Amino acid sequence: MPVKVAQEWFAICGGCEVTVLDVGEPLLDLLPELEFVHMPVIMDHKLFGQTGENTQADIPEADVGILTGGVRNEENKHLAELMRSRVNTLIAMGSCACYGGIPALANQLMTEEIYERVYRGNSTTDPGATPKGPIPALLDRVYALDEVVKVDIKLPGCPTTPDMFTAAVLHLLKGTPFALSTKSVCDECPTIREKKAVSTLKRPLESVAGVGDDLKTVRCFMEQGFLCQGPATRGGCGGMEGGVPRCVRAYMPCRGCYGPLSDTANPMVDMMGALATIGLDPKQIPDRAAQFNRFAGSNGRLRVLPKR
Repeated sequence: MPVKVAQEWFAICGGCEVTVLDVGEPLLDLLPELEFVHMPVIMDHKLFGQTGENTQADIPEADVGILTGGVRNEENKHLAELMRSRVNTLIAMGSCACYGGIPALANQLMTEEIYERVYRGNSTTDPGATPKGPIPALLDRVYALDEVVKVDIKLPGCPTTPDMFTAAVLHLLKGTPFALSTKSVCDECPTIREKKAVSTLKRPLESVAGVGDDLKTVRCFMEQGFLCQGPATRGGCGGMEGGVPRCVRAYMPCRGCYGPLSDTANPMVDMMGALATIGLDPKQIPDRAAQFNRFAGSNGRLRVLPKR
């Protein structure tokens, strides 16, 4: 019997769904073992019935549920709870589902402030009233999935890599444990650390020294003066078996998309320590909380601050 899979998406860009398609040929080997019963991006199965005949949203029962995106509004919360009740194993896929992702940057603002900026104060928008009626109301902030329901497996990344998705599914099919990397991006980065202090941060659009050279001969991007969040970011983006982190592979500093080193870690605290070791003054970064928690603003890491 194929394993039944249901998937829904919340506050997200859709990149994690594309990851499933990017699995490529290995997906053909997986498909005979899987039966997708609900997945908006690849199949026509509607929440309220195929002709809208139902008054309540419903998700078919499945062995595995996959949710992407942060929980931003009342509908997201309801569907997350509904999915949890319908599946045996629930996967949070992508950094938005795992840690809030980019949408959780909004956690620094009150909901009314967001409405004001989007519907009334935006120079490209004609001022209008806050939407009402059938539109789901926003929650007070963006929640990671595990703040709302029990999550069995987390697959971080913006987006999750195809091989991580494949590995998780294969482990489920075989009934074997699935574990994320416990290393940091720095642990998997091949660049050279000279442990020499630098004093000034460079603009991120400048090129690092050594573009095109063997990365084993290139100096650490942070030690070149670029803000690289590798010290505070979970490794694994280079592949489940290790490998060069994907941004570093493109001669770009890590942006932190794989989330914190652990569920209890605080990237801002970890990065402040890393900057101090090479003599960089964190005050050069004007919005440190948002910068270091760019992909991990839920679970209390980003919150509304009192007005000065």
